[in-house]
Amino acid sequence: MGRIICCGLGPGDPDLMSVRADRTVRTAKHVAYFRKKGRPGQARRIVEGMLAADVAEYPMEYPVTTEIAFDHPDYIRLLAGFYDEWAERLARLARAVDVVVLCEGDPYFYGSFMHLHARLQGRVEIEVIAGIPGMAGCWNAVGRPIALGDDVTTVLMGTLAEDELERRMRSSDALVVMKTGRNLAKVRRALASAGRLPDAWLVERGTMPGERVARLVDVDEADCPYFAIVLVHGQGRSEVTE
Repeated sequence: MGRIICCGLGPGDPDLMSVRADRTVRTAKHVAYFRKKGRPGQARRIVEGMLAADVAEYPMEYPVTTEIAFDHPDYIRLLAGFYDEWAERLARLARAVDVVVLCEGDPYFYGSFMHLHARLQGRVEIEVIAGIPGMAGCWNAVGRPIALGDDVTTVLMGTLAEDELERRMRSSDALVVMKTGRNLAKVRRALASAGRLPDAWLVERGTMPGERVARLVDVDEADCPYFAIVLVHGQGRSEVTE
């Protein structure tokens, strides 16, 4: 019996992969990774030049990404079928060989592999290699601590309803907003309503080629970056930080 090894690759810069992840990728004989149809895939880009010459690759192409709303029944049905199919294919492969599944960031932190992980329980041995979450690479790109002292840090999805975003933005000290993209205008409005917009940063492609770091108020409202995270830094206890 083989194993399925989900390898966390970190925020995007190959230099930020763990020693264990680097070793696993370089010695892998079978590698699977998610990608949008017609694209090389972000995880695959990170390991470019690291894979063995004779590696077998298994690109797992999403049947849909942003073409349909994520809560539409067709979206749910298509993605469920996609994960069912690939769980079966990977389980069959792992009966004889180790299969390394590449995952950006940390697999256990909003990683796409978790949809496979749930379907593979009890069917095959699974190993997960931790990785630096993408948001850590982004707040390091800003060059300021994201949270200090007893700051409360909240991680939000830009897909949440605007009033829910605003409520949580008001009640937290430090903020990380993921899944911005087409939701960026909504995120901006929620931040403005919560009084947090002047302190917000946008980090696009953090630690990757083409990295951009800018205050959100300076970003064109029509801009809709894909690999982007919005950050609002906590202030910590003033008696300690000043």
